[in-house]
Parts: sequence; structure tokens; C-alpha cells
Amino acid sequence: MKERIVILGILALLILSAATPSPKRRVSPVTTQAAETQAINETRNDTSRINAKRRAEAGMHYVNSGGFTVYVDTVSGDEWIDSTARARLPKMEYPLWDAVSVGVNVWDPLMRAFGQKYGLFDAWAELSLHNRYKPVFEVGLGQASNTPSGMNFTYRSPLSVYFRIGANYNFLYNSNPDYSLYAGVRYGMSPFSYSIDNVTVDDGYWGETGRFDIPAQHSVAGWFEFCLGLRVKIWGPISAGWSFRFKSLLHESRARHGEPWYIPGFGTRGSSIGGSFSISYTLPIHRMNKVTAEDVLKSINDNLKATVSGEEPVDTTGVSQAADTTEIIE
Repeated sequence: MKERIVILGILALLILSAATPSPKRRVSPVTTQAAETQAINETRNDTSRINAKRRAEAGMHYVNSGGFTVYVDTVSGDEWIDSTARARLPKMEYPLWDAVSVGVNVWDPLMRAFGQKYGLFDAWAELSLHNRYKPVFEVGLGQASNTPSGMNFTYRSPLSVYFRIGANYNFLYNSNPDYSLYAGVRYGMSPFSYSIDNVTVDDGYWGETGRFDIPAQHSVAGWFEFCLGLRVKIWGPISAGWSFRFKSLLHESRARHGEPWYIPGFGTRGSSIGGSFSISYTLPIHRMNKVTAEDVLKSINDNLKATVSGEEPVDTTGVSQAADTTEIIE
């Protein structure tokens, strides 16, 4: 009996010793230069973690062309793109291929009716992209014949062609397309010729007057224009537009006998301010009607109710046609 009790006691001690967890081994960290720089080296190329707190506290950020917020570290100059914070870019209310406009500038003909001695007319064509960006091409004819008051010669420039190419930016691109307020740039160029006729020279000694002509000379000139303009609808597809232009001569081929007084399309030498008044016709390529998804769903729901109740279906011709031919705006 005593032997059994001793054996049972020994077994109990063994079980208790096996069940008691052994103490964990503790390792004291060793602070070395390598340990201190390890975390920095591991995150050196991780732009989403480097100085994230400092970026947030600095508050320096901007929105890139993709609409994402970019935070800037004001100390290091590093940038971090926050892919979760995308800004809402302005929605284009009108399609890419929006409209084509053609027009005639009637400013010079009006001015010639009031005594202007140069200019003739020009026409232009414009393509509207999103009702926002508008490439423009202009072509015209210029001519001059002028005897300046008190001068002893007549300046003549025969009919010559000129071209302008550029673009306008419409600031009211998401508004009613019948109205536009724009700024634009142009490059103009004209090959032309000119002559100076009936030059008179008085000889005070002999008391005689001599006359001679400077023959036709040829030149090519190019210039830059910056313009501000306004265009409004006056009836149907017909619009009227005004623009003011600042012009600067860029290059000019040298003629043998002096510089030209008039350059077709540019105007008189030394004049940097000009204007235009145009009448234009606009042909819509695709004009988007603003039909919302709620309008379409409401019309479908009304028709279903009318069908179930046996009533006359609701007339939704306008909505259905608009939904078939235009994009539904969310």
C-alpha cells in the first residue's frame, strides 16, 4: 500500500512539472548604428511611407492632370500621389466633335466705306471641341492705295492673299453654346508686293519738279496675334462676334527700296491694335441634350403603371428620342 502511494506521488509530480510552462527567454536589443538606420534603408524607396506625417502636416498639395491629389514634402521636395483622394475634374457637358462654324469678317469693308485706304475682307472656319477648344483657320485678301496727306508719293499694294492659323479657348465651355467668351492666339503670314508711284521731287535751284516711280518690290511677312472676343447668337444658327487683337511683327523679308507701309492681314506698319466684326453660321455636329437617368426611369415607371391600370400610356416621345440619340448624364 505504501509503495502505491509513493508511486502515485511521483507520477503527480512528473505531470505537474510537465504542465508548468518554462520561462521565456528574453533578448535585450543591442543599439548599434546599423540597427538605427535599418528602418530608414528599408523604406528609402517607399514613397507612400516616407515622411507621410510631415506631408500631411505641411498641407502642401495639388491636383495633377489625372485628378489625383499629390502631396509635397516641403523639406525634401518629394511627392506622394494619394490614389484614394481623386479630385472631381470639371465634366464636359458637350461632346468632343461639337460643331463647325464658318464666318466672314466685315470690319474692313465697313471701314473702307468710311474712307479707310487699305484692307478688303477675310473668312474663317472654326472647329469646336467640347465647346471649349476651337482651332481656327483664316484666309483673306488685302489691298492698299493711299496718298498720305501732305506727302509726295502714292503707296500701292495689289491684291494679295494672307493666312492665319491658331485656336480659341472658350471660357463658357459648360454654358449655353449660343454665347462664348474666348481668348485666342494666331500666327499670320502673307506674301505680297508693293510699289511707290508718282514720287515728286522739287529742285529749288533750277525751279523744276521731277517725277519717278519705285518699281514693285516683293516681301513675305509673318506676325503673331493675341485676341479677346465675344460671340452671341442673333437668330437660329446665325451669330455675331467682336474681337480685339494685339499684333506683333515677327519676321519680314527685306526689300531693296525701303519697308512696306501696309502688310495684308496685319495692317499698317506700327499699328499693334486691331479689331474684327464677324457674321458666322454654326452647324452642330452633335448637340448633347441634358436628359438625366431619373427622367428616363420615371417615364418607364409611368408607362408601366399606365399599362397595368389600363390607362393611356404617357407620351414620352421626347425623352425616348433624346435617350436614343444622346448620352444620359448621371
